[in-house]
Amino acid sequence: MTAAVLCIGTELTRGELADTNGPWLAARLTELGFQVARVEVVPDDEGEIVAALRRLSERASVLVCSGGLGPTTDDLTAAAVARALGVPLVCHEPSLEAIRRRFERAGREMSPSNSKQAELPEGAQALSNAAGTAPGFAAFIGDCRAYFTPGVPRELEHLWEAHIAPRLRSVAVVTSHQVRLRTFGLPESAVGEKLAGLEEQHAGLTLGYRASFPEVEVKVHVSATSQADARQTALVVAEEVRVRLGAAVYGEGGDTFPLAVGRALRSRGWRLAVAESCTGGLVGHLLTRAPASDFFVGGAIVYANSAKTRILGVNEETLRAHGAVSPEVARAMAEGIRRAAEADVALSVTGIAGPTGGTPEKPVGLVHWAVAHPGGTSVTTRVLTGDRGQIQRLAAYVGLSLVREIALEERSSSLLRVATSG
Repeated sequence: MTAAVLCIGTELTRGELADTNGPWLAARLTELGFQVARVEVVPDDEGEIVAALRRLSERASVLVCSGGLGPTTDDLTAAAVARALGVPLVCHEPSLEAIRRRFERAGREMSPSNSKQAELPEGAQALSNAAGTAPGFAAFIGDCRAYFTPGVPRELEHLWEAHIAPRLRSVAVVTSHQVRLRTFGLPESAVGEKLAGLEEQHAGLTLGYRASFPEVEVKVHVSATSQADARQTALVVAEEVRVRLGAAVYGEGGDTFPLAVGRALRSRGWRLAVAESCTGGLVGHLLTRAPASDFFVGGAIVYANSAKTRILGVNEETLRAHGAVSPEVARAMAEGIRRAAEADVALSVTGIAGPTGGTPEKPVGLVHWAVAHPGGTSVTTRVLTGDRGQIQRLAAYVGLSLVREIALEERSSSLLRVATSG
């Protein structure tokens, strides 16, 4: 079955806000087995919305739309749907009461403009929204099942999980299966080269690649006569991808690299501490985007030399003799934070993120990492390329990869051959 996605908002067409809802919805529809034929963005213009609804509903069996359900004058989606269907807008009293109660719980009085969010096309089915004020709704446009959600990603995702996905699972004719493999350590071009020839070996296989610096996601998508056959082939291909890419594959689906690092530390029963200079706390931020208290002790951002000395106990003579960006200081930082935090393993990062500060001897992009662990302290040096943000992010990832490798006792040199572009 074919599906289409429509994202509504002038802020999207003007480039004032990046559209994340379209790709997110397309990925979710693909996971359910739909063939996503179109993803479109239109401004807050009733005529353009009506035209897009009619055009997409003629081409797809399912249409999912986000945006334009708010209380302001530029929120025109409900009115556009009513116009496309040739029906009036009517007040949905249960939705209006739900909006009132939400304001009451927040200790506020509902403003008159919010009542607009309860006006739905006559005959549409309201979709309750526990994550926000505006309800979503569902309606048929001709033979096309259409679903409408607010544009706020948190609300869209709630409505998808609570209402839309369960309805679509009951109607989807699924003859495909997709496995998403997450990788770090190889540029996109190298990933593609290592997987060359796989598509020719398996009927119905399509490999897709999505680079999201500094990671590359490999999508193994298989279409067959049945979902069972598609799944079987996809799993076989996914295993071949893992073999070809080796240690660069760290996870699957919605996994993240910091989560993979956490799993490796948990497998050893280790607790980690970090000392950061050039990354400015990015390593700690990445680790704590998900709960990490069972393996992450904490860390220190020691940007100035004085902080390295006072907080970590780095010897002033070591700093004078070798400079803050040196293997010797990286080693002293890791051992200092491990001692101070009473951690099992510690990571330090010191380098020159740029755009200034480099010299012929110590160029921009030079980074030293040290990992102090029960087996000793290892130091790694690389020169990274990119702008300041890229160097910082890549430095954080490489540091985490070193910790993971030591925890897994898999010191694969391939993971340390890091490139900033394909």
